[in-house]
Amino acid sequence: MTIDDDVPTLTLGYMPLIDCAPLIAAVRLGLDRRHGLRLELRRQASWAAIRDKLLSGELDAAHALAGLVYGIDAGIAGPQADLAILLTLNQNGQAITLSPPLAQGLAAGRPLRELLAELPRRPVFAQTFPTGTHAMWLYYWLAAQGVDPLRDVRSQTLPPPQMPAALADGELDGYCAGEPWATQAEALGVGRLAIRSGQLWPGHPEKVLACRREFAALQPELAFALTATLLEACRWLDEAEHRRQAVAWLAQPEVIGLPAASIEACLLPGGAVDASDSGLRFHDDGRVNFPWLSDGRWFLQQFRRWGWLAPAQPGEDATRLGNIHRLDTYREAAQRLQVAVPAVDSRRSLLFDGTVWE
Repeated sequence: MTIDDDVPTLTLGYMPLIDCAPLIAAVRLGLDRRHGLRLELRRQASWAAIRDKLLSGELDAAHALAGLVYGIDAGIAGPQADLAILLTLNQNGQAITLSPPLAQGLAAGRPLRELLAELPRRPVFAQTFPTGTHAMWLYYWLAAQGVDPLRDVRSQTLPPPQMPAALADGELDGYCAGEPWATQAEALGVGRLAIRSGQLWPGHPEKVLACRREFAALQPELAFALTATLLEACRWLDEAEHRRQAVAWLAQPEVIGLPAASIEACLLPGGAVDASDSGLRFHDDGRVNFPWLSDGRWFLQQFRRWGWLAPAQPGEDATRLGNIHRLDTYREAAQRLQVAVPAVDSRRSLLFDGTVWE
């Protein structure tokens, strides 16, 4: 953080994905200045880079995978560090993409496990970070098809922009990533969408606004102003005409750098906002942005499912999530913007395989 003309400047990292839109909109609309901040945005090459720069202090906050935050806090697949979630930036908006032969086989009704067994080598699937949301959606979906994601396939970590080319070259058999990289694979004819993440878990948490816990605790005024800025940007993005405006910003080379038509197909499928439970949502009267404790418990449960996290001691998860989810900061920002806040901290979710998570 720096001070410029008495206005605090915060450096935020983001990945070139559709759901970085709240950060871009906040700066383009001057919402940061409205809340007494100046945001400096820096595009990153990978989620590992975002992790490393958050921990080193090079970034004050970041557009981050929800699962990345919980994984770092638990010390899985890397150094342990205390991070915080200020708000959820979006729900849904990711997809699992398969090579055309696999997609064709699935469409014909053949079991995925059978199709993978016919490949000349061990199947390779890519995700974007070992404990990230994309890994969790991919592993959950594979397991539901009777495929063990830790034994039956090889999992590879790749930055999203590299995935379509790797699929085209035959290096991958499928991947899970945020849009527009599923849409791009289909546009290039190198891959086909198998399932959208919003179909797998309608209304699932995706990207969050993450920061170091020390920043959230020791600079509460800045954390509050940052939360209010991004919450207002998320609310702005729920309007179709606003998303059309954001398309041009996201298409620019320094942000995502793909044709505007590809961006618009993700933000406005069919020319309108997808208001369904499975569509890309940024606000939905605040239901998207509240950092639900039950969402965090789902990720911890998945970490234990795959053997990465020891069984919880009594009260351990509640303490961990209470430290990560800055609910007081969120509630204060929501009150300023007159955004409704739920009366409870957990919610009920229904996943595609019939599992109910509460």
